[in-house]
Amino acid sequence: MMRLRQLLLLAALVPLLGGCATLRYYAQAVSGQLELMRRASPIEGELRSDVTPAALKEKLRSALRIRQFASRELALPDNGSYRSYADLGRRYVLWNVFAAAEFSIKPLTSCFPVAGCVSYRGYFNESDAKAAGTALRESGYDVHIGGVPAYSTLGWFDDPVLSTFIHYPEAELARLMFHELAHQLLYVKDDSRFNESFATTVEQAGVARWLAQSGNENERAGYERRQKIRGEFLALLIRYQAILSQHYQQELPLEQKRLGKARHFAEMEQEYRQLKVSWRGFAGYDRWFDGKPNNATLASVALYTDLVPAFSALLAREGGDLPRFYAAVKELAKLPKEERDVRLRSVLEN
Repeated sequence: MMRLRQLLLLAALVPLLGGCATLRYYAQAVSGQLELMRRASPIEGELRSDVTPAALKEKLRSALRIRQFASRELALPDNGSYRSYADLGRRYVLWNVFAAAEFSIKPLTSCFPVAGCVSYRGYFNESDAKAAGTALRESGYDVHIGGVPAYSTLGWFDDPVLSTFIHYPEAELARLMFHELAHQLLYVKDDSRFNESFATTVEQAGVARWLAQSGNENERAGYERRQKIRGEFLALLIRYQAILSQHYQQELPLEQKRLGKARHFAEMEQEYRQLKVSWRGFAGYDRWFDGKPNNATLASVALYTDLVPAFSALLAREGGDLPRFYAAVKELAKLPKEERDVRLRSVLEN
């Protein structure tokens, strides 16, 4: 009966990973989730095992400390998530496929009864993601395929700590876990931008508190450097989102529009190369340009960052009190999307 219940839940959960309404897509999503659940084992058991490597045990102890901190200090859900561990034997748990029209930064969405509309399609097998991307390109879309180290089942299942992110630096491990637990706290149908920006705000506030309580000087300095680099990189992409959006709105001949698009992306890459010089050897974002960024690449970034300043201002307005902040966000979530956006933007003006 438990397995039957899980399968029924999975049938409803699949759209949360993104996807097209085909039997093959649903089959890969269900089998991928079940495989993840099958591989998961309690962290306490891993710590007692003589087979578990010492380095992994230390990382798992850190994950448990972070997990306890998340519920105790950040008021995030206190459940079975991140109390088990699964070794997947691959770099990512799944791959998200983003698509956008040739002259638009707006992502292509897929809509479902349970999950609402989402701005990507998720695949547990990289070859399936590449095949989906090829089909979209052949239909004229810009496509971006991004590997995902973790995702949230929104509390429907106990999400395990995964081998795809357990070896991150401790602050990055905390950032990821806080982000995914925030999705369990709040999920709004048809509004990926709202959901991801909210979770990003929670992760940032959470890591700051984690480092203040548990981090040392080197950890804080390392995280601040990574955040500075991440912020500069995102600022570059966001600026070119605006530049390209303005370009696409112009009444221009088709070929001139394409030439302008190519020129702006080339300028963005050149600015990135110049920016990277100040990062003293950090090359973590080179993969974005190895695959030649496009509209879909930029669309994927907007989901995670666009509303973060407004959410951060709302948290500050609530005196940094996270439970009060969560309550305020849940009230916003009850509003129609247009009114919700207006209310949230107004926080920045007051």
